[in-house]
Amino acid sequence: MNALGERIAALIAAQGPISVAQFMTMALHDPRAGYYATRDPFGRGGDFTTAPEISQMFGELLGLWIAQCWHDQGKPHARLVELGPGRGTLMRDALRAIRSAMPAFLESVEIALVEASPTLQKIQAETLSGFTPRWTTHFDNSLSDRPLFLLANEFFDALPVNQYVNTERGWRERMVTLDDTGALTFAVSPLTAPVGFIPANRQAAPLGAFYETSPTSTALMQQSAEIISQKGGAALIIDYGYGADAGFGETLQAVRAHKFAPVLDAPGEADISAHVDFAALTKAAHAGGANAFGPISQGHFLIALGIAQRAQRLQQPKERERLTAADQMGTLFEALAIMPKNAPLPPGFA
Repeated sequence: MNALGERIAALIAAQGPISVAQFMTMALHDPRAGYYATRDPFGRGGDFTTAPEISQMFGELLGLWIAQCWHDQGKPHARLVELGPGRGTLMRDALRAIRSAMPAFLESVEIALVEASPTLQKIQAETLSGFTPRWTTHFDNSLSDRPLFLLANEFFDALPVNQYVNTERGWRERMVTLDDTGALTFAVSPLTAPVGFIPANRQAAPLGAFYETSPTSTALMQQSAEIISQKGGAALIIDYGYGADAGFGETLQAVRAHKFAPVLDAPGEADISAHVDFAALTKAAHAGGANAFGPISQGHFLIALGIAQRAQRLQQPKERERLTAADQMGTLFEALAIMPKNAPLPPGFA
């Protein structure tokens, strides 16, 4: 067991089992040894590769999507925010495309990056040296005073989830505890989960079924939607996930060196994520007073935005295929747009 694992074990020994959400938060964001706090996880030399690292086309098209939404809403004095900007690659490519196609956008829009990792903040500053973004470690009230144009690519999947298991004694929360040897292990809480925490259309579940919730995700989505509803703007969320017709499976996973790893082994040394509940995000957006469009597949979305023509010009057929093909990222990842109720239909969602 590594040092962070030992500290988590000591916490459990002193205070009792912790939720999966609390374990994820410590493993990913512990200031001394958390996964995102201590490393650059992206690319071939890291643990996983995201769409912006595959091709500049991804960030360019998302940037032009944002610029078009801004234009359609009357070119307001606004703010462009990215959640979890990684190396800053997506934002760099987006801003370069916007500067070429709609330079007035950069003259009236502030750029803000929500990034908790000091390590990644430094890398983002280098990547975006030609621009002047500001950083905040959380999505806070400083981002709520003007129209909000929001990008979130592979961000919501890293937010903490609570897991519940359907047992003979009802739904019980899955916890992280210690086994007889002192190693981290999963166990089920002796307490029954609150009544009504599962949507009515998903009550019928077999024994052993899993259900995952992410209060952090839905709260952030509703907060963003409230700003967009009241001030204007747009949000584009791209991630892997599922909709209202999903079954009852566990999606929690750890990835290290581009391979799956045991979730509880070596916390802080592997990426931990869970599939995004797009139905829950849509419900939260509606609660915030905004409209939601999608989710639609990433492949369908990028093709609608013109990736085929851009790939031909850049001579990047393989990169286009990775981003859009059904057996690559095209159907695994989905896109969800959040808009004010009076705004025009967002590009790509017709």
